[in-house]
Amino acid sequence: MKLTTGLPVERFLQTLEIVAREGKHLSYSWNSLFSQTIEAEWVRNLEQDPGCAERLEAFVSRFGRMQDTMADKLLPRWLLALAEVPGSQIETLNRAERLGVLASTERWLEARNLRNRLVHEYITDPARFAEDLMLAREYSLMLLDTFNRLRLDAMTRMGHKTEGLPEELALPRLT
Repeated sequence: MKLTTGLPVERFLQTLEIVAREGKHLSYSWNSLFSQTIEAEWVRNLEQDPGCAERLEAFVSRFGRMQDTMADKLLPRWLLALAEVPGSQIETLNRAERLGVLASTERWLEARNLRNRLVHEYITDPARFAEDLMLAREYSLMLLDTFNRLRLDAMTRMGHKTEGLPEELALPRLT
């Protein structure tokens, strides 16, 4: 990755590269964690299975990190690269939805609240935690899809060549 000179387009492209790496790591954790059935009993057994607990922690961390990087850095830098002035996070999300790179601001905010529950709430209700994990499984696909939409927007609206952009992220399949 080349060092940026601070120009908005270069900063956006550099952040797009970072999010691409985060997306690959999230996909890996997604596949690793959700290759098994997640339910209340699975959550109750985490204390006896440190390997599984580590996979869970990696997934939750990567889910939160990618979401944070996209909302706090990538989307505002994308707007700056388009010569727009980003506003508050909700304004930026709404603008991204209007421009077609975000499917739904409402779903993004639901995923944000979910991220906060997964990170900050202790597992007191295994059934609820298992449900939240299954929601995170679905919302992860939204994060990966949003990255792909931003990448496509860089090509169509900004005129960047495919060779200069990170690869499209493969979406894991829900079964």
